[in-house]
Amino acid sequence: MKNSLIIGIIVVLGLAVLMLLGRDTTQNQATTAPALSGPIGSLEAPEKFYDFGTISMKDGLVEHVFKVSNTSGQDVFVKKLTTSCMCTNAFIEGAGGEKGPFGMEGMGYVPPADELIKAGESRDIKVVYDPNAHGPAGVGRIDRFIYLADALGRALKFEIKAVVTP
Repeated sequence: MKNSLIIGIIVVLGLAVLMLLGRDTTQNQATTAPALSGPIGSLEAPEKFYDFGTISMKDGLVEHVFKVSNTSGQDVFVKKLTTSCMCTNAFIEGAGGEKGPFGMEGMGYVPPADELIKAGESRDIKVVYDPNAHGPAGVGRIDRFIYLADALGRALKFEIKAVVTP
């Protein structure tokens, strides 16, 4: 009895040590916004809604670009860029090139955006919608959302709509 109790304690302690050693510490480091980062509300977008009108599945992907500008006096750290559906991907385009694709959370890996938009700078948010993603059941009216969020979860929301035909 005494030996099995000692073995049980050793196993539990061993598992606890393994869990501590295997913990993902990079996530905690990555969620820290740079010092003096302004809120996502400091970003301005002259257009937050776009209607593609009627689009055909046979014509394939459609895309639209939303412009985002930091008109504040503080830099803004964008932590995440996500979409409301797997049929929609988003990209951040700037002087350093294109980052992405960013998609729907919970449906595979969505990389962190980790984009610093300095005071006075702008970025393009390219949104790509795939009318074939839902197959034949995907015809009709669609309404999708794109979220640009800071490290505190505050978000700037964009919306796209369309009527999908075969």
